[in-house]
Amino acid sequence: MRFEIVTIFPGFFSSIFENGILRRALAEGLIEVGIHDLRNFTHDRHRTVDDRPFGGGEGMVLKPQPLAEALASLGIEPKAQRAQAQSAPPQVVLLSAQGRPFTQALARELASLDRVVLLCGRYEGVDERINELYCDQELSIGDYVLSGGELAAAVVVDVIMRLVPGVLGNEASGEFESFGVADAEITTDSEGVPRSQHGAGGLLDYPHYTRPAEFGGLRAPEVLLNGDHLQIRRWRREQQLRKTLANRPDLLERATLSQEDRKLLESISEEDC
Repeated sequence: MRFEIVTIFPGFFSSIFENGILRRALAEGLIEVGIHDLRNFTHDRHRTVDDRPFGGGEGMVLKPQPLAEALASLGIEPKAQRAQAQSAPPQVVLLSAQGRPFTQALARELASLDRVVLLCGRYEGVDERINELYCDQELSIGDYVLSGGELAAAVVVDVIMRLVPGVLGNEASGEFESFGVADAEITTDSEGVPRSQHGAGGLLDYPHYTRPAEFGGLRAPEVLLNGDHLQIRRWRREQQLRKTLANRPDLLERATLSQEDRKLLESISEEDC
């Protein structure tokens, strides 16, 4: 899989792609990343990429011409022309505070593609004609405003990269984290405990503990130390429900819950009354 990132700060990404899983994924050829300096597609001595907005207002707006030329250099045509192509076109994503929320489900969709192009917004934003002519999606990583799309692009690459086969040492690791596949079929064992191999069901992850068993006057939960895997699975599922209810109750509305899950939620809610 290949990522193309169009930015006015190409140096921003150097340290990000030289560490951790991203570095290994690049070294092993599991993903490729191209960083493209938007200023290389300007035609004035000041390499100007922005201008004042029509109608007045604060700030500056990224001009359409450099962005269009940058996309053309990557072989990317306007959406209308791409729609007529028989081969699978790349996905062009504009990163902006006005975009739809970037979720794990969207990351999975993008991870199935061969090529994703990320346009990093700056200043007050990007000329809307670029969005209309070229962009397949407009994404935001959260309900806040960043100085630019570079941080958002790094987040998007990191999230999608983890879903590319071979990137994680244990392929199952990505399935059991927070925001696991919400529409997975949840089955239970004979005791009514959800089977962990079927994913998180759209809930937050459960708490994790490691050695030593006691630290700072706090001891790891005994259930994790006794080796009873049935009890451990039940405890972990309960903790997922507790954490989701406390921190992200909105996720419960679309999570895949078993009958046992719903009983646990009722019990947890009654404790708080």
